[in-house]
Amino acid sequence: MMSTARRGLGRGLSALFDDEELVGPSGASASAAPSAAPAAPASGVSTGRVTLSVTQLIPGPTQPRNVFDDATLKELAESISAHGVLQPLLVRPSKVKAGSYEIICGERRWRASQKAGLHDVPVIIRDLDDTQAMEIALIENIQRESLSVLDEAEAYIRLMNEFGHTQEKLAGVVGKSRSHIANTIRLMGLPENVRKLIAKDMLTAGHARALITAADPEGLARVVVEKGLSVRETERLAASAEGKTGSAKAKAAKPVKDVDTRALEQDITERLGMKMSIDLKSATKGTVKIKFDDLDQLDIIVQKLVAAGGRI
Repeated sequence: MMSTARRGLGRGLSALFDDEELVGPSGASASAAPSAAPAAPASGVSTGRVTLSVTQLIPGPTQPRNVFDDATLKELAESISAHGVLQPLLVRPSKVKAGSYEIICGERRWRASQKAGLHDVPVIIRDLDDTQAMEIALIENIQRESLSVLDEAEAYIRLMNEFGHTQEKLAGVVGKSRSHIANTIRLMGLPENVRKLIAKDMLTAGHARALITAADPEGLARVVVEKGLSVRETERLAASAEGKTGSAKAKAAKPVKDVDTRALEQDITERLGMKMSIDLKSATKGTVKIKFDDLDQLDIIVQKLVAAGGRI
């Protein structure tokens, strides 16, 4: 099961449910009529698709989401009132409360179901450890694009600090680039007031990344919000504040290096172990420079080029 999750997003959480789908003679899925009791595997933990009381479910400690918007919960509750819970929640037996189950995926559906007055909800029970539970919860939220960038960053940090994940491993687990993982984590280094603006959707992740290296990110953030600046305008503002831009003529001739380009430089520099830079001459042209300190490093560059299929 987890080998599927570790291949990246791919087919997503459907792989968790496939072996639980029962198809009747008419070809319709039997998921609408879950069994009365879970199956008991060799491990002794009952697993499978069942219906549980909402009072048997508790929020799981691996939930990456910190904020549940009341307006969207109300909309979901109205949908559930009309159509029911269309996708089962994913849960595991609680280690701290006998007879209860921790929610891994579907806490919003659980909360909305209570608002809708439901007494029971469909669930799938899985026997998962903490690392697996947190990985799956993170993947599910990212797939739905419903996780704030700060919650995403905190989840990455937890997986690294508590479960020993590297940025490279995280990239494989969630199907993101290593530079995306690194840049998302870096947002947690912004001042608290800037993070609050991100949490309130007054700043996007793109705005925030442009402010990370600024000397006064909080002051620049206020300007961005007051003037309603775009991400590109924020990048130019941050570069100007750091004295990185020249005359108006120079700025017109040479585009400002955006955060994605700087992230790519950092990623390649770390992989090579040598400083590299990408210098843009226009929107589509430029040069790539790799700095080496001795002939041994030059030999490494040549070997990597040859190994990649190049000819020297």
